[in-house]
Amino acid sequence: MAEPPLKGLRVVELARILAGPWVGQTLADLGAEVIKVESPEGDDTRRWGPPFIDRPRADGTTERVAAYFHAANRGKTSVVCDFNDPADLDRLRGLIDGADVVVENFKAGGLRRFGLDYATLSVRNPRLVYASITGFGQDGPRASQPGYDFLIQGLSGIMDLTGAPTGEPQKVGVAWIDIFTGLYGVIAVQAALAERTRSGQGQHLDLSLMDCGVAVLANQATNFLLGGTVPHRLGNAHPNIVPYQLFPASDGHLIVACGNDRQFAALCRVLDLADLPSHPDYATNPARVAHRDRLVPMLAAATARRTRADLIAGLEAAGVPAGPINDVAEALSDPQIAARGLRIAPEGIPGLRTPIRMGRSPLTRDRAAPALGDGKWTFGEDAGP
Repeated sequence: MAEPPLKGLRVVELARILAGPWVGQTLADLGAEVIKVESPEGDDTRRWGPPFIDRPRADGTTERVAAYFHAANRGKTSVVCDFNDPADLDRLRGLIDGADVVVENFKAGGLRRFGLDYATLSVRNPRLVYASITGFGQDGPRASQPGYDFLIQGLSGIMDLTGAPTGEPQKVGVAWIDIFTGLYGVIAVQAALAERTRSGQGQHLDLSLMDCGVAVLANQATNFLLGGTVPHRLGNAHPNIVPYQLFPASDGHLIVACGNDRQFAALCRVLDLADLPSHPDYATNPARVAHRDRLVPMLAAATARRTRADLIAGLEAAGVPAGPINDVAEALSDPQIAARGLRIAPEGIPGLRTPIRMGRSPLTRDRAAPALGDGKWTFGEDAGP
């Protein structure tokens, strides 16, 4: 039977909240052995509820843990370390001596006084890949400042691009930059491990929420860098493509996403507006972007006369990307999600698997998030609770 792709990789996670734990959870899903090192109080997100889940512990007691913690800590074991206890620190350094990867999200330089910084640990373990995740990075004028996703969403520009043009700026509905930083962290760890096979040496990885939040501005940033015009909120409209937005139906709203001229022509046929694609103001996407203020109201008037289901069915049959705006329950109940097996329930705790499917290598998906301190201070087959 095929084994998970990262089986045998040993990871020590000195991280809490979301970005760092997302790195650890993704590596665990891919087969790595991840030991989460927590303070005696545990990761803050154990208390970020409701909702809460009651779980039995190895000592026979019950622990109440927030669903938030379960969202980012699947597949790990947990050990408790008091950084003010020299014996605990010695055990932790010994654990890291046998690790391939450390993931930490303390303030820049915050682990140095405990002898848990990369410079100290890499002397003991030169092959160590050490990923630091901070709000602003290890250098620069903001390096000493704490960073939270919400704060970084404001600083990075994404909130000025999100929301209605006449409304207040809006954050994304999940900790979007934390998640992106976690995924970039996984990429960086895997790249450093690949490089280690050539050099035999580990290295320090410096990941910043601010860097990642600005980096994923993508076309909006490049539009400004090349065009010189500062982009702002367009609601559900797209800065570079028309029509690509929300439209009204007689009983709600739907998304229409025309990515090319052929799809636009098909949309117009479905809406009985077959003359529009031949008009020079609407024949090409640049022309439609330039004249969106006239075009969109005409399309909206046509969609508003028909039901959402009728429009979606007609547009799908015509090859025009269109769909509803699902709530979370509807999204998780979508037949496509069921067919892809995205919903899982390790140890009876519902969750979502890492959305990677490999041709030969399975993911590890049979262990829920750990109870506080139920792991062991060793790597290997006997390290579980």
